[in-house]
Amino acid sequence: MAGFRVLAGPFVVPGPTGVAVRTRLRLSASEVRVLAEVGGWLGSLASGDLAVRCRDGLAHDAGHWAVRKRVLSGRSSSRWAGSITKATHDQWALARRSQAAHIRGLEAGIATVRHRLSLPVGEKGTRHAPGGYRSRREWHAKSRRLTVLEARLGRAVAEWRAGRVRVVRGGKRLANARHHLAEAGLTEVGWRERWVAARLFLSADGESGKRYGNETIRVTPNGEVSLKLPAPLAHLANAPHGRYVLAEPVVFAYRGEEWADRVTADRAVAYTLHHDTDRDRWYVTAAWQRTPAPVVPLGAALTAGCVGVDMNDDHLAAWHLDPHGNPVGEPRRFFYDLTGTTAHRDAQIRHALTRLLHFTRRCGVRAIAVEDLDFTREKTREKHGRRKRFRRLVSRFPTGRLRARLASMAAEQDIAVVAVDPAYTSRWGAQHWQKPLTTPRRTTTRHDAASIAIGRRAQGHPVRRRTAPPRHHQSDGGGHRTAQAPPGNPGREGPRPRIPGPRTRSAPPGHGPKAGNQNAQHRSERSAEHEHEPWQQDPLPLSPQER
Repeated sequence: MAGFRVLAGPFVVPGPTGVAVRTRLRLSASEVRVLAEVGGWLGSLASGDLAVRCRDGLAHDAGHWAVRKRVLSGRSSSRWAGSITKATHDQWALARRSQAAHIRGLEAGIATVRHRLSLPVGEKGTRHAPGGYRSRREWHAKSRRLTVLEARLGRAVAEWRAGRVRVVRGGKRLANARHHLAEAGLTEVGWRERWVAARLFLSADGESGKRYGNETIRVTPNGEVSLKLPAPLAHLANAPHGRYVLAEPVVFAYRGEEWADRVTADRAVAYTLHHDTDRDRWYVTAAWQRTPAPVVPLGAALTAGCVGVDMNDDHLAAWHLDPHGNPVGEPRRFFYDLTGTTAHRDAQIRHALTRLLHFTRRCGVRAIAVEDLDFTREKTREKHGRRKRFRRLVSRFPTGRLRARLASMAAEQDIAVVAVDPAYTSRWGAQHWQKPLTTPRRTTTRHDAASIAIGRRAQGHPVRRRTAPPRHHQSDGGGHRTAQAPPGNPGREGPRPRIPGPRTRSAPPGHGPKAGNQNAQHRSERSAEHEHEPWQQDPLPLSPQER
């Protein structure tokens, strides 16, 4: 029907195609100096190559790439040059995607401001469109802001068409922190250490068929780490063929067997050496691609039921649902804190997801239903106006990180992740499930009810608990009334069980001429065994005066 939103069907999220593990490097002072010198030299080459790539813009092609690699090979090696040029290409492509997202955000903001300026001052908005501005003063300020946004959009579009991007090796945020050391909580020396560490380049892509899967940075099955030195730094080598070998071996505690199988079979493994200035430690990260696991069919994943999960800015609300869509047990909430550093937020998310996966395994199900959230269009400043708290909430909500983390962690537990359309899950869940599931000993929140709506949508059930009765004579002539019991279920029209306890003034259960005879309700289809029975009314119990 026109005017109604069509809900997208649920689908199973595919698992990850890559793996990355990290472990610590225990280095001596001399080894730290060598790695810092090598990383600084290669970082300077990477900075120059990035500047050349940005100057080429849209005119860059395979020929330009070959020229860049040839120049870098003379100053390092062919493999280091390949890693540098590939990293440069990836960074330029990421900047282009960010530039396109910035343009879309400006266009959305301009459209919202224009719409609100066209409305009379003080006009109320609707559910799907904002209203006019509250005062003439705000209207005038927003009209000036519209001019600023249009100017920004013009510059961004011109740069996009010219292929000009703005990239900072080491990060724009860290570069700006140099001018605001007090707000960042850094000293000049501490900032300089972070800046130097962020601009080091010690990454090498793997190559299948080569010894241990990587000729540039090599890690043997015994944990020995060595790297091929650039030509100008060959005098630092402590091993044949211009290699520098670290004294302390490394051990990959997580996925160590899988990594050992790859390097033993000479399959490609990429390595990155990183210096954490906060802890003053060095780490090595190993990454490789894996064959994607086959996606489990939706019906097979939901055979034993699922766990519906409602994602919020401070917790995950989960509820176990059986195969018929009925909530089982008590709701669960897994809290996390999104304040603090990036590492702290990431650890909080991983801890919450770990508890969620353990709860799913205890429930005996193999599927988690989540919303397919995307707040890209919701982050514009102009859409929500004065609602700064809501805009801050939407901006910090880690939808992409939660989804990626959950998909990768669930794949290791053989748990499928089912994504559903997020439309109206909170509203319909609160409407149909919040009040019925609230008891004197259990307070059902709106988020708990939303988790049930998400799980039922993943299973293909309607969100509401019962469907409306048929219009004609309000009986079963138009089909059964409940959504959970289709006509094919055995015992659907059977007699009610005998419930002990005090009864009302009606006939006791299991007594009377119609006890156990559900065909009596189908007046047009009486069974033959009841066709000639006379109809009689049960005698009413005597009142106290008649006794």
